[in-house]
Amino acid sequence: MRIISAEEMTALDTNCRYFGLLPLQLMENAGGAVAREVMTKAKGKRIAIVAGRGNNGGDAFVAARHLIGSDVTVYLLGRSRDIATEEARRNWEILVRLGYDLRPIMDSMDLSLGECDLIIDAIFGTGVRGPVLGLEAQAIEAINSSGKTVISVDVPSGLGTNQVVRADAVVTFHRQKPDMTGNVVVADIGIPPAAEFFVGKGDLWLMGRRSQESHKGDSGRILVIGGGPYTGAPALCAMAALRAGADIVTVAAPKAVARTISCYSPNLIVQELSGDHLCPDDLTILEEQIARHDVVVMGMGLGRHRETIATLAKIMPLCKKPVIDADALQPDLPLKGIVTPHAGEFKRISGIALVDLDYRERVEPLKVYAREKGLVVLLKGKVDLISDGEVVRANTTGNPGMTVGGTGDVLAGITAAFYARSSALRAATAAAFVNGRAGDLVYPEKEFGMVATDVIEKIPEAMRL
Repeated sequence: MRIISAEEMTALDTNCRYFGLLPLQLMENAGGAVAREVMTKAKGKRIAIVAGRGNNGGDAFVAARHLIGSDVTVYLLGRSRDIATEEARRNWEILVRLGYDLRPIMDSMDLSLGECDLIIDAIFGTGVRGPVLGLEAQAIEAINSSGKTVISVDVPSGLGTNQVVRADAVVTFHRQKPDMTGNVVVADIGIPPAAEFFVGKGDLWLMGRRSQESHKGDSGRILVIGGGPYTGAPALCAMAALRAGADIVTVAAPKAVARTISCYSPNLIVQELSGDHLCPDDLTILEEQIARHDVVVMGMGLGRHRETIATLAKIMPLCKKPVIDADALQPDLPLKGIVTPHAGEFKRISGIALVDLDYRERVEPLKVYAREKGLVVLLKGKVDLISDGEVVRANTTGNPGMTVGGTGDVLAGITAAFYARSSALRAATAAAFVNGRAGDLVYPEKEFGMVATDVIEKIPEAMRL
């Protein structure tokens, strides 16, 4: 069974909301699952619920309603006015109106656990960080010293901290959580497999936000290697990386086009190379630049001169985090990191024809190729597919107006910016979502008149949660 981390579960919850599956629905299902497990051990007996003020407590408030025939007392750690989420508050208020035995407490001495037959532990879920102190720590100690059967909601409260509930059983939701042993019941709470397949806002949330204490370079230094026959492509890629949050973006381009690229924006740093195409004479400069940057994105507008391909073959192994696109997608090159082909380019590097296949039919060959090559593949299309060889995700943002030239360069730039602060799979997944969402923000006004620079300008708005 695949384990899901706390942050992945939070992202999945966010995606469920994005797709219309509301937290209140999931909380109802979770509470019902807890109650069913409790009823197998203490049906009709005295149940004490020790609840925190977050969603973990909210799950237990629901469970109280489902424990029909049992004598239920709910101990809330703190004041009811401090319940943290709308969903938990609503379920608390239902219990208030229905006359349940509810006891907000400020001192663990008010926990009368000796009177019950079973305790439901709902103090903390997966989000607790740092040492547990104060009332919550005292409540955990009281539960552990009670001698009663204990069932924990989702995880034993305080898991991974200095104070942990010693649970006889845990009812966890959707998937097993890390570091749990013993009697763990994994309950289905109505999250369908499609919610883990399709990309949503939760994948963007995983990218995090810039800290107030950040310094220049902390959010990524991106090197774009592009240009030669074309000048616009590397400039679009670089500007997209900046709009997606990268701190510093350098474009390394052949001398013949470097000045033109620098004129696109004063925000770009341009490293001039030699000649009119990428060649082995540029290796010394490129090695120095690669070492100074976190992510290298290459291929946009480079052309396919034999010297260019030979140079790419030498620099790809030097890159710790490469994003490879366009002309750099060649079958004989040592591809690594993230590759961003459309179906035609995918056939070029893999020999696998996907053009006439529905996106569902593309999943398995894409997954096999990514696994065999050790790559993360972002396959662009009407529905983008992203895979690391184990997981496959599908992105449905975007519209027909985005077939205009340059949007793939924009996607490569966003991917590079996200890759600077995340894993390859997460970066490619979130980038596909943001790129398509930015295009969707442009489409109502511009429709088929949109251009790639329109998409770039909407990236900051598309990144808002």
